Amino acid sequence: MATVTVDRDRLVETASRMVDVWSFTGDEQRMAELMRELYEEMGLRCQWQQVEDGRANALGIWDGAGGGKSLMFNGHMDTSYSGREPWLRHVPGFQPKAFVQDGRLYGLGISNMKGALACYVEAVRALQDAGVRLRGDVLVAAVSGEIEKTQQGDAVGASYRGYAAGTRYLVSHGGVADMCLLGEPTEGKVVLGHYGALWLRIRVHGDFIHTAFSEGRRDRNSILRQQQVVAAVMEWIPTWEDDPSNGYRGARAIVNVGAISGGFGWRVSRTPHHADLFLDVRVPPTKPMPVARREVLEMVRRLGERFPDFGVEGEVYVTAPGAEIEEGHELVQAIDAAHEEVYGEPPGRDVVRWFSDASALTRYGVPTVNYGTSTGADGRRARREPRDRRPRADGGGVREGGDARLRNRVVARSRVARTCQENVGEEIR
Repeated sequence: MATVTVDRDRLVETASRMVDVWSFTGDEQRMAELMRELYEEMGLRCQWQQVEDGRANALGIWDGAGGGKSLMFNGHMDTSYSGREPWLRHVPGFQPKAFVQDGRLYGLGISNMKGALACYVEAVRALQDAGVRLRGDVLVAAVSGEIEKTQQGDAVGASYRGYAAGTRYLVSHGGVADMCLLGEPTEGKVVLGHYGALWLRIRVHGDFIHTAFSEGRRDRNSILRQQQVVAAVMEWIPTWEDDPSNGYRGARAIVNVGAISGGFGWRVSRTPHHADLFLDVRVPPTKPMPVARREVLEMVRRLGERFPDFGVEGEVYVTAPGAEIEEGHELVQAIDAAHEEVYGEPPGRDVVRWFSDASALTRYGVPTVNYGTSTGADGRRARREPRDRRPRADGGGVREGGDARLRNRVVARSRVARTCQENVGEEIR
């Protein structure tokens, strides 16, 4: 069997090039162009998918010799933040400019998840350098629009179209494989399942009244009415989170009170005619979304009965299912073997309550595993917000030296690709 060697400097250079391309949700085109350039350098066929103006998926295909199963590496190009937010514009690690400090590679999106895209590219390059040719196809899918966001109210446009927008386009336009590895930052654990998300708007109505005539009518103020509804919702939340039907592999469901909206800051001389409360309800992958929708709207109906004068309304505007994979699946076994070979011990298991593109992939019959890097951020969870102005990436820097987490992740991915092929025969050299 050929020896596969990762080129550390090339890996860091590739990851840095990716970080240096600004690719906030809705503006991923230039990042897709970079991915196409990298595919062409490696001799991969590139399937260009124009999702919409200014947004594309870039699917690189390394053709196999035949007779083997196909493996997809999938990663989103859009970043959780733009780096232009007032609280981030002075944080170096949240800017689209890569830099190395104390053996770590920092920059906007390196953790979530341009580091994974760089690992995919280097894994294929390392196999090619070793003269390996696999029987099955390897697909590297760089997709747009994964970040958890959606259009709502006045927030419209491409920058709000996330929640697997790119991967939904991918799988409906030929981008499918026998299995998929999704390199989200999982702290080196194999994620056997993740929750889905249901977003709910609860509206409360009131009277549109001038301040001068509001005396004695505060009970008709929709904002103050919403205060009572919030209290009632807080009573309901534990019933959802503690319901055994909403648990999954030992994890509990969770509900977030994510936003509230009402009134006119530019005209507070009027009480608003309505006020909205927004909830993020996490749903286990074992519960069908129509069932979850029915259950949360039943809660809204009960609110209407409790507050008959409030005109309570409910609208579900996101239904993004979770995803799961059997622990005995051959891809999980391949990851276990590769991880143990590289790190000396098998990977841990996890169930997470964040969303990933596995939601869309599994609906098209592509078994998908989330397995990705550790941030190396002194044990702090990936995706955690920065607490100070030290250099950080999307959740922390990815180490490019020292314990060589990034390089080891590439070795593991290349070995996963080879192991998956061994189900039908050795690679062809």
